[in-house]
Amino acid sequence: MSSLPLAARDTTTMLRRNLLHARRYPSLTLNLLLTPVMLLLLFVYIFGDVMSAGIGGGNRSDYIAYIVPGILMMTIGSTVIGAAVSVSTDMAEGIIARFRTMAIYRGSVIIGHVVGSVLQILASLVVVGAVAAAIGFRSVDTTALEWLAALGLVTLFALALTWIAVGMGMASPNAEAAANSAQPLILLPLISSAFIPADTMPAWFRPIAEYQPFTPVIETLRGLLLGTEIGHNGWLAVGWSLALAVLGYLWSKSLFRRDPAAR
Repeated sequence: MSSLPLAARDTTTMLRRNLLHARRYPSLTLNLLLTPVMLLLLFVYIFGDVMSAGIGGGNRSDYIAYIVPGILMMTIGSTVIGAAVSVSTDMAEGIIARFRTMAIYRGSVIIGHVVGSVLQILASLVVVGAVAAAIGFRSVDTTALEWLAALGLVTLFALALTWIAVGMGMASPNAEAAANSAQPLILLPLISSAFIPADTMPAWFRPIAEYQPFTPVIETLRGLLLGTEIGHNGWLAVGWSLALAVLGYLWSKSLFRRDPAAR
């Protein structure tokens, strides 16, 4: 067999391994999924009317439409913590060191983690999207092309954050440290335009919300699903996603190739 089929076979094996782990131990995924679902229900049913009035909406349904794209991005940020924990666990238990000694495609180990995490993220987005639809979220005249673009955007952003999370997992000494180091991926959506427009924030705080990756991705997804103005956010969202994906890939690759004794 040539090197490409061998790499594909080994990567598929590692992907199957990670999916089996996720199926056998679903508690981590469910716990991470609980955060965005609870925030969605909290902000809609407890703060919905007040928040809707604050952003100039008419009622709670207006705020549901506004908040769902941000909650979907928070779902990605929370779910990738599982990838950081899983990679760190493999590093601590020595299984990755064992894989290094085997006659397999070296990159298949981390690629399996990445692809498995992205598939879990997409499944989590379906669950959160179903909850949002159940409580009243509806897209506005979204075309098939816009739905396809939205799917491509969330997949690209999920891939980017997963590579960053894999790097965090490899750099952490244990699973607890990996989970803690990945917490900013949950916190950043809270200080973005996920819950209120950035232009309603205090002037000193507004740049923090505007110049971070989550805000342009959220605004782009919001525009695709609700028909609002996207403007330059589309290019910024793609640019941030590609930059983070390349950064995370290079970081993870460097850590994977590093001597285990230096870890």
